[in-house]
Amino acid sequence: MDAAPPSPTPQVYLGEQYVNSSTLSDVTFLVEGKRFYAHRIALLASSDAFRAMFDGGYREKDARDIEIPNIRWDVFELMMRFIYTGSVEVTNELAQDLLRAADQYLLEGLKRLCEYTIAQDVNLDNVSDMYDLSEAFHAMSLRHTCVLFILEQFDKICTRPGFSQLIQRVIPELRNFFAKALRPSHRSAQP
Repeated sequence: MDAAPPSPTPQVYLGEQYVNSSTLSDVTFLVEGKRFYAHRIALLASSDAFRAMFDGGYREKDARDIEIPNIRWDVFELMMRFIYTGSVEVTNELAQDLLRAADQYLLEGLKRLCEYTIAQDVNLDNVSDMYDLSEAFHAMSLRHTCVLFILEQFDKICTRPGFSQLIQRVIPELRNFFAKALRPSHRSAQP
């Protein structure tokens, strides 16, 4: 008899009222020249990337102001809102940039939200780019969606430019998919 897996540690959120609030703020991010007030405890609880930033040997450990040069304000604000509340509405316009930020800061829950939003928009014109995106940011759910889309729309995709390059990139994923699907399960081996 298998034991149930241990319950994950529940995440505690500071709440909406502390998003970009100077109340009890102990760190400030500088994004596109604007200040974003934050709380180390919320960041430490959110991801290993922030734990490394504040507990590791990085220069940010004792810094009061931390410059964020590679993320736009609207994307950073949405990422922080997720850290403080545990949920955000991810729009198509911001989903790819937010996925990039979520991957950079190891925010798996936010990554899943972004992948879901992006997956809703996969089509014949962008499936190759979306597959590339999934590979670049280790977005497994999005990659799976792209592979299924390619299989379902194979007759239409095979007539498009760049088809053979796309298939060459997807073949290892298909091989893994079929290997898992065709592997005999442990239950069928038992009487």
